[in-house]
Amino acid sequence: MTLLKRASQLPRILPKAAQYASRTVSLARMQSTTTVPPQGGGRLFVALAAASVVGGLGGFFATDVLFPNSKQPAQKDYAKPKYGGPAQVAAAKKELEELLLPVREDKRPRVSDDKKILETYGYSPNSYHPEHLHSMVVHVLSTEDVVKVVNVARKYRIPITAYSGGTSLEGHFSGYQGTPGGICIDMSGMNKILEIHESDADVILQPGVKWEDLNQTLADKHIPLFFPLDPGPGATIGGMISTGCSGTNAVRYGTAKAEWFLNVTVVLPNGEIIKTRRRSRKSSAGFDTTKLFIGAEGTLGIVTEATLRLTPKLPTSVAFAQFDDVTSAVSAVTEVLQSPMGSHIQCVELMDNHMMEAINHSGLSEKSYPTKDSLFFKFQGSPNSISETSKIVKGIVKKHGSTRFESARNDTEASELWNHRKVALWSTLSWPDDSEARVWTTDVCVPPSKLPELVGETKKDLEASGIKSTIVGHVGDGNFHAFLLFSNDDELEKVKGAVHRMVHRALALDGTCTGEHGVGVGKKEYLVEELGAGTVELMKSIKKTVDPLELFNPGKLYPGLGEGSAPH
Repeated sequence: MTLLKRASQLPRILPKAAQYASRTVSLARMQSTTTVPPQGGGRLFVALAAASVVGGLGGFFATDVLFPNSKQPAQKDYAKPKYGGPAQVAAAKKELEELLLPVREDKRPRVSDDKKILETYGYSPNSYHPEHLHSMVVHVLSTEDVVKVVNVARKYRIPITAYSGGTSLEGHFSGYQGTPGGICIDMSGMNKILEIHESDADVILQPGVKWEDLNQTLADKHIPLFFPLDPGPGATIGGMISTGCSGTNAVRYGTAKAEWFLNVTVVLPNGEIIKTRRRSRKSSAGFDTTKLFIGAEGTLGIVTEATLRLTPKLPTSVAFAQFDDVTSAVSAVTEVLQSPMGSHIQCVELMDNHMMEAINHSGLSEKSYPTKDSLFFKFQGSPNSISETSKIVKGIVKKHGSTRFESARNDTEASELWNHRKVALWSTLSWPDDSEARVWTTDVCVPPSKLPELVGETKKDLEASGIKSTIVGHVGDGNFHAFLLFSNDDELEKVKGAVHRMVHRALALDGTCTGEHGVGVGKKEYLVEELGAGTVELMKSIKKTVDPLELFNPGKLYPGLGEGSAPH
């Protein structure tokens, strides 16, 4: 196409840009409410928005037509958001106290700025990233409560961060890293299972429900179904959605970004309530807006209800194999999963020799095993399928140098074997003799074929750095966790360096900086390197469209966003 012909297409492009701008300006008007008199600022904001969108989109589309092979420079700078100061925080607190009265059975105030409470909600003993206190904690019980909080937060320009289980590891629920710290909206009181549809194998619930409690409720009701995503103990459905979680079952059942969440009800930053789709198992009606909020870490909306798919419970058994070195152990996994019985593998978990030593030392498992690099398997299916799978796996791991293979003969033995995996973190914490020792937990993920190289090089690095550590991995999908121990600031700096090298090692192998923990504050610096500037810019554009005031969980996930100016 000649340059002249390309230029002739501009008249049809610019009106489309203007139409898009009109929609964006309308959204901006809805979200520009403030207690500070606008004095023409609102009109200026709208005018600037219109000009920037028309100019920006027009230029983007025009360049795309005129120069289709040219690379679009990613935007680097955004205006810093302006947040309310102490006066606005005080006014917001007073208004919320009037809107959210204590419930009859619990006389405690639903809005609190008590320092001890703020520390509970702002700091995590499992995170070593910069953390800050919130200005207040607000306890909500319904979607309507959330709307009230969001509207007040928007009115006074106060950042707002959702909290539920408090188990995340990358600084997700810490207060805004500025003044004020913002509103922490505690979702843990929204913990009701609303509807169970056994015949449809789905459930509707609130975001404060813990995944273990959901599965226990199903078992207590003798419903032969379960929810297969199994991150750390205490994790809630809301947090699992926000971080895009997975767990030990991911090799068989996938992650949160599969089809386990059929729909979510969300409160947007403008106070609007949306439901992303209906309850049918599949839909081709537009793109999947449910996934827009999975992994968004509470930056686009606050989930107040979700519909989850369930799956049948199948008979399971457990086996484990031991190896002289970790590379041999991990190299066996790909062949196991690609075997004729690979579909009967529910979990494949790696525990390195240090982890096995820590578990033996802790006494948390009834039986001790040699301190060798080990793979723990869960098989599922009929008794014949489990038996056949066990035989095939035994042959494969022997070919890869396994020195021992043991398969559970009954449910009791299976439970004892799998308990070794369940106590991994607690065993690591109790391993060092130093009572001041703490543990930094991190994860990365690579294509499964690259995992032997990644784990092998990481173990060499940790040993050379003198860092006491254990490794556990969901190696069936290329994901592993490192638990790095330290007792003082000098050791902490060594740990930080090791984590940094581990992430870059994973990225060099076409992997990710986080397989299931999420980005938060801790992994934000790696996002451009992993996804590319253009993809990160697209994420920022979505954020700025949905949340132009940057009120929802600012400072997390997006590099360069949420770094607010001084209070206005």
